[in-house]
Amino acid sequence: MQRNRMWELVAEQRLLLAGLLEGLDEEQWNADSLCPGWRVRDVAAHAIAPATTGLGTVLREMIRTRGDFNSMVFFDGRRRGDAPVEQIAADYRRFATSQRRAPGAVGATPLMDIMVHARDISIALDADYPSMPVAGAQAGAELVWRLPFPFYARRKLAGYRLQASDASWSAGEGALVEGPMEALLLLLTGRNAWLGRLDGPGAERLRLES
Repeated sequence: MQRNRMWELVAEQRLLLAGLLEGLDEEQWNADSLCPGWRVRDVAAHAIAPATTGLGTVLREMIRTRGDFNSMVFFDGRRRGDAPVEQIAADYRRFATSQRRAPGAVGATPLMDIMVHARDISIALDADYPSMPVAGAQAGAELVWRLPFPFYARRKLAGYRLQASDASWSAGEGALVEGPMEALLLLLTGRNAWLGRLDGPGAERLRLES
């Protein structure tokens, strides 16, 4: 995916999520997201953080958590999530076109992040939400499959063949898991919420194991 097109999609996805967030009540903001231990407000604050955060902040948090990346992300998300929800939602419109990346983020990471985190929120709240752009979901899937960290998708999904039903994309070898790109992207990033949208013997095995 071309760089300019990726950032156009990032802006579109941020504005879509802004629309959802602006309509939430207090109970929904404080509800559990798909991410264990993360409230909706934490995920929302975390997903826009790359547009508002410099390298210095990340380094300070890494020092505070003694280099534990997962702990750093969790505690930073909780801290940001305690901000007023009006501010969190407003940041999505304020920074919709920002092209600042999180330190170490490569390729389509900004697009993958906003699309996946939007589903962490919308699926948990059972909210109507537009489908991911297929090209964006494919770019995210290709990135996650290629890079080991932080999802380790190739290791965790060893023995499965992933096949998109709406794009020319496949990966892996083994029991077939077939379905829309957006459902495959959630699977690749460790989310099982859309396993029911996937077909094939591999999908059935994954459902039994989840």
